Amino acid sequence: MAHTFEELVEKQRAAGAAQRMVEELRDTYGPPAEQGMTGAQSGTYETALRAWRDLARDVQTAVNDYARETGRPRVEVEADVERAAATEDT
Repeated sequence: MAHTFEELVEKQRAAGAAQRMVEELRDTYGPPAEQGMTGAQSGTYETALRAWRDLARDVQTAVNDYARETGRPRVEVEADVERAAATEDT
């Protein structure tokens, strides 16, 4: 599937937002292994964690595809995407 650079940046932003949600939940509920979460809290945390992992995996797949399609090094594309996503997040 062909991706544009802008799509990669949006995917990176979504993954970043999901990561921030997991971190906020961890701050609110405490580390999952150290404190007992209620069933609802555990479910919320696990759902957020899965969403972050899925989005991060999607970003990596899209970056790999884009790098292959454009003939650019993956690490270079990834750095450009992260920089562009961070620039507009601030």
